[in-house]
Formats: sequence, structure tokens, C-alpha cells
Amino acid sequence: MPLVANQPVEKMDRPYPRRWWALLVLCLSLLIIVMANTALTVAAPDMTKDLGLNSADLQWVVDGYTVPYAALMLLLGAIGDKYSRRGALVLGLLVFGGGSIAGSLVDSANGVITARAVMGVGAAMIMPATLSLLAATFPRAERAKAIVIWTATAGLAIAAGPLVAGALLEDHGWSSTFLINVPVAALAIVGAFTLVPPSKASTHGRIDYVGGLLSVVWVAALIFAIIEGPHFGWDGKAIGAAAVAGVGLLLFVLWELRHPRPVLDVRRFLDRGFAGSNLAVALFFLAVFGAFYFLTQHLQFVLGFNALETGVRMLPLAGAVFVGSALTGFLTPRLGMKATVTAGMVGGTVALALLTRIDAASSYGDFVPPLVILGLAIGLALSPCTDAIMGAFPESELGVGGAVNDTSLELGGSLGIAVLGSVLAGSYSSHLADGTKGSQLPASALDTAQDSVGAGYAVAQGIGEKAQALAGQAAKATSAEQAAQLKGQAGQLAQGAKDMAEAVGSAFSDAVAHTSLIGAVVLGAGTVLVAVLLPRRGRGTGAAQTEESAPERELTRTTR
Repeated sequence: MPLVANQPVEKMDRPYPRRWWALLVLCLSLLIIVMANTALTVAAPDMTKDLGLNSADLQWVVDGYTVPYAALMLLLGAIGDKYSRRGALVLGLLVFGGGSIAGSLVDSANGVITARAVMGVGAAMIMPATLSLLAATFPRAERAKAIVIWTATAGLAIAAGPLVAGALLEDHGWSSTFLINVPVAALAIVGAFTLVPPSKASTHGRIDYVGGLLSVVWVAALIFAIIEGPHFGWDGKAIGAAAVAGVGLLLFVLWELRHPRPVLDVRRFLDRGFAGSNLAVALFFLAVFGAFYFLTQHLQFVLGFNALETGVRMLPLAGAVFVGSALTGFLTPRLGMKATVTAGMVGGTVALALLTRIDAASSYGDFVPPLVILGLAIGLALSPCTDAIMGAFPESELGVGGAVNDTSLELGGSLGIAVLGSVLAGSYSSHLADGTKGSQLPASALDTAQDSVGAGYAVAQGIGEKAQALAGQAAKATSAEQAAQLKGQAGQLAQGAKDMAEAVGSAFSDAVAHTSLIGAVVLGAGTVLVAVLLPRRGRGTGAAQTEESAPERELTRTTR
């Protein structure tokens, strides 16, 4: 029987021979959907200036992508399982590419937010499809290695996003950070048809659409509340969204417990290994996304690096992810996932703890050890968790398994940006208020400066520009008395600008240290909980506890 890309992987007599090329396509698809968020961190200042975005606009430019992405994954993963995982991947790439083109053409905040939401829908098809196709294509003996490469790609994308965006912004506008997705998506579509074998569940009943829609409602409402509450205050909208999320989750669990073929068997979360793996993924991305959020701002605003220089300085993180991934591929089979996952989470906690030493005098060199340790930690911990989560699902639910893993990732990332971002903003505002106490600056200028580190430096720059203007007038003054008066005012303003810039940098550095402490405490407490939950070596999770899981039985059958 010839083994070609159009032959369903489940019907092959032996492992698909071009599976490593297929993995390249899956990793390429993963790369652009992760980079879509991290690239935005360095493109945001240009976008804000060009479109006149306020803080609420900018927040929803970022999170307009996250809400549909997280909310739709479970339902779309189940649909991909039933009809076509490769079809879900290709359709997702088309939608993602279309949203990217639209994002490059719009000229308003609402237009960008809408385009980002469309991209989020595409990402919700792509992300679970990459993992389900990986699990269906690779035999169990090779799957852990393939997942290590998949995880390393995600780590690379986190650091590569700012680097690619920074290089583009050297000579092009922010719209180029959208357009770069289009050729990559087109290449991935061609690769999907030529290298990725079609795959769908060999046995799959009717889809539980009610459960799927309930999952969309409660996840979307929860993400909305996480975004809206910490950033804009717990008003009626945020509290209402939190209430909808709570009621929706309760109805979802009750429905899934009673349904004969639920979209997600929630009883899986009673398994300690499965629950611990999901918790580890969520907590890790809470720490990673939260840290990434304030590290890129510190490098750009406080240390003064441009977009490209910021991207280059995040590369130690990407390199360390690859090293950590290689280590976990060697250590996990020998020590067990509990040891490597716990070690990775301890490493992440140490990285955040090191960031508590950041102050106004810190240089880039002070950030390198935390970046390297955090990258090693990501590589060590995440691959075993993803492997355990996917191994807990039968062949017919691989898309759902990928969606569960990715939803944990997105919920953790959203919480990290929202909660740690809120702590950062509050701490920065408080430290700046203390640092400028007794200042002669107008109250309105101080209020504006407390909004964000970017706004603080903008206020300082505005004061400096006024000082230069007065100095210019002094040079043209018709009398010595007038010139002296203008020079005095210019000198006072110049000193005020310098003092404000120093106060902003100091306040933000102190806020980074304080926020890192909170993150370290959260991740440290989570590490203890995950270590308790994860089973000892030799005890699998969920389906893996049986003699052979359904995917392994299927792959074993095809290799005989």
C-alpha cells in the first residue's frame, strides 16, 4: 500500500514516512499564531501613535485575539476530530491569513480589533489541529520527541515575535507585522496538502453541540472578566461577565456529566495527573506571559532599546527553551515527568525571584540570567505536561485533547497579563506618586504620567520640548533681562523633565520587582500543588493508566 499524504494516517500499515516533514508544517502553523501576540508587544507603540489608541483600545487590540481563540478551541477541536483535522488546519490558516490581510489595511481601532478577532477564530482552528495531527501521525514511541519539538517551537515564537516585528518596523509601518503572517500561512497550506496526511476519528458519534456552546459561553465570559475587571475596574460589565462565566461553567459540568458522549468528559479532571498537568501549563503561562508583558516594556521604555534591539535581547529565552527541551527529552524517560515538571516550575519561580532585584540602576545584563533560567524551565516542564494531556485522550478525541491543553495555556496567559499587568500598573502608579511628591508639575500632567510607563516618558518628553522652545526664545530675546528670565524658566523645565524621566524609570523598575515577587509567590505555591498532584514515576494519567491507550492501540495495530 503506497504511503502518500492523501492517505488517512489511521489506515496506514506502518508509521507515515514523511511524518517529520509533516511536523515541520505543524510547527510552522503554530509559530505564526503564537507570534501574533508577542510581535504586537513591540508594534503597539507605533500602532498607538498612528491610530490614536487609548489604553482601553490597546488592551482590546491585544485581547480581541484572545477571547475567540480561547473560547472556540474545544468546540472546533471536536468538529475537527469528527470531520477532518487537516481540513480544520487548512481552514484555520485561511481564516488567519484573511484576518491578517484585513488587519494590515484598516485604519481605526475598531477595525484592528475586528481583524484580530478574526485571526483569533483562525487560531482556534489551527492550535488544536496541530496537536491532534501530531498525535495521530506519530507512533507512541516517537510522540514525546515530536511534542518536545512542538513545545520548543512555541518557546521560539515567544522570543521570535518581537525580533521579527522589530526588524520589520525598522523600515516599515506596524501593518507589516500583520502581513508577515500571509506568506507563512500560504506556505503552511501548501505543506498541509502535500506533507500532512488527512486524519479524523475512526469512530465518532454525534457532536455534543450543546456542551460545545456552553464551553464557548463560559470561557469567553471568563476571559472577558479577566481582561475587563483588573484593567478597567469591576463595574457592571465585568461582574456580569464573571457571573455568566460561573453559571456557564456549572451548566457545562452538569450537562457533560449527564451526556452519553460529552464534548469533554469532565471526570478526567478527577485524575490527579491530568489535573496536575493542566494546572502546570496554566500556571507556567501565567508566569511567562506576565513576565514577558513587563520585560519588553522595561527593555523598550526604561533601557531605551528600539523594537529590533528588544527582540534581539529576548533571544536568550528562545535558546534556553531549546536546551531545556533537549534536557527534558533525555531526563523525562529516566526520571519521570513529576521530576522534570517540578524542576521546571521551581526554575520558573527562581527566574521570577531574580527579577525582584531589578531597580533603576539595573542594566540588560541583570535580565539575562532570569531569561535563561525561564527558558530552561519552559523547555523542561511543558513538553511532559502536553504529552500527558494528549495521552489521556482516545484516538477519537485527539482534537479535544489538544484544545484542553491549549485552553489551559490561554487561560493562564490571559490571567498572567491581566492579574500581573494590573499589579504592575497599580505598583507603578503608586511608586510614581511617591517619587513626584512635592513636584511643581501640574496635577493633570502627573495623572497622565501615572497611566503607564509610556505615558510617563511622554510627559517627560513634552516638558523637555517646552524647555527647548523657551531656550530658543531666549536666544532671540531683544533684552538681556528677558533672555535671562526665559533661560531660567527653560532650565527649570529641563530639570523637571530630567527628574520626571528618572522618577518614571525608577517607579517602573520598582513595579517590575514588586510584580515579579507576586508572580514568584503564585508560581511557587502552584509548584507545591502540582508536585502533590502529579503521580509518581510509573503511574500514568487518564487513558495512559490502562494497558494501552486508544491512540497507542491504534498506532500499534498500524505498525504490525
